[in-house]
Amino acid sequence: MPPPTPKGTGSHPGTVYFFGTCLVDLFDPLAGLSAMEILEQRGIRVVFPDSQSCCGQPAYTSGYPAEALKVAAQQVVLFEEDWPIIVPSGSCAGMMKHHWLRLFGKDHPLYDKVQAIAGRIYEFTEFLVKVLDVRLDDRGAPCKIVLHTSCSARREMGVHLTSKALLAQLDKVEVLQQEREAECCGFGGTFSVRQPELSAAMAGDKAQALEATGAELLVSADCGCLSNINGTLAKSGSKFQGQHIATFLKSRLEPKA
Repeated sequence: MPPPTPKGTGSHPGTVYFFGTCLVDLFDPLAGLSAMEILEQRGIRVVFPDSQSCCGQPAYTSGYPAEALKVAAQQVVLFEEDWPIIVPSGSCAGMMKHHWLRLFGKDHPLYDKVQAIAGRIYEFTEFLVKVLDVRLDDRGAPCKIVLHTSCSARREMGVHLTSKALLAQLDKVEVLQQEREAECCGFGGTFSVRQPELSAAMAGDKAQALEATGAELLVSADCGCLSNINGTLAKSGSKFQGQHIATFLKSRLEPKA
């Protein structure tokens, strides 16, 4: 039997949907599996719609609304039940919660569904803090980390605060501060492809600031930023790397032999 789950600011849901995102699915499935396991350990049934793909953000931010709408519409119909939708990414959660409403528009036949879905979107750390009100028991060894929060997490969803709140509960983890905390890492989805020189310069500044903290590990709640920063670090020959906050939290919560 899973342990009882403390009640948060809202009623404790018995079932949630999990929207994995393209980057988690293709590049860091462990992050998605870790997030789902953390939820399941708190007595929540996690439903992962097999037909899910992309939220439409890459096409939307590249100026192709018709193509983005076509992709997003295929996701909307997957969330028929009135369950919270957990997204392990601030940028994808922001797209689904805020930009879908603009993308579909009030005259679209799916607009009412989209509006209902917007009210059920939670970024992963947001859900743990604001709905479940989790209390974490740190079972890991002492370590020093640095947190990177994506632009969408900070400015669109405000979930940089919930990431910080979770990490603050880990009494054996010291979170070091970086000089460029509020700056973009240069990923920006297709921005990194369309403007590679600008993106590389931004990523270089960010990677340097993160490594300069002396942290053992970089933690972030967005796989897009992680892939960009990790790639930049690896290209420079650095062994310093990052992992998704779900993976990090799971490693801290597991009992040690």
